Amino acid sequence: MTEEEPAIHIAPWMHIITAGGGMHPDELLPTSGSVYVARLNGQGMPDEISTFQQFDESLKFPEYFGWNWNAFYDCLRDLQWLSSDYHILIIESAESILTEDDVAREQFFRTLLRAGQRWSYTKRPEGVTLTKLSVILSCDKESAASLARRLEELQNSHNF
Repeated sequence: MTEEEPAIHIAPWMHIITAGGGMHPDELLPTSGSVYVARLNGQGMPDEISTFQQFDESLKFPEYFGWNWNAFYDCLRDLQWLSSDYHILIIESAESILTEDDVAREQFFRTLLRAGQRWSYTKRPEGVTLTKLSVILSCDKESAASLARRLEELQNSHNF
């Protein structure tokens, strides 16, 4: 991916960008409504506990958060305590997430895909509401293609 190439769009709610290339996160901001933006750093997420801790701190999870994957998904699909119309998660150094645990890494990305789908395809009387939750994965250029392939495999497996 060169600097002139666009971001890799995994789904309407998930995008991979590289430093100096792709889209700017501002392109995902809605024209109106309140937006909550959480910036996280994948380098600080080598294991499950540190991953949950970063999300807990950034998204202000409720006290009842159970510190497991089901509870993580439940919180990501809710987010009502943030009182915002749109939610944007920017995860920098996404290639570094859960490098110590491949099983947890896969569970993490499956959970993001499920939560994004849940937010993006909420049925409303007037139609379908898209992209109330956007996830931007920022990574180095060398990791972008392999990360995109893995996410597309997970998404195509319909097992997320």
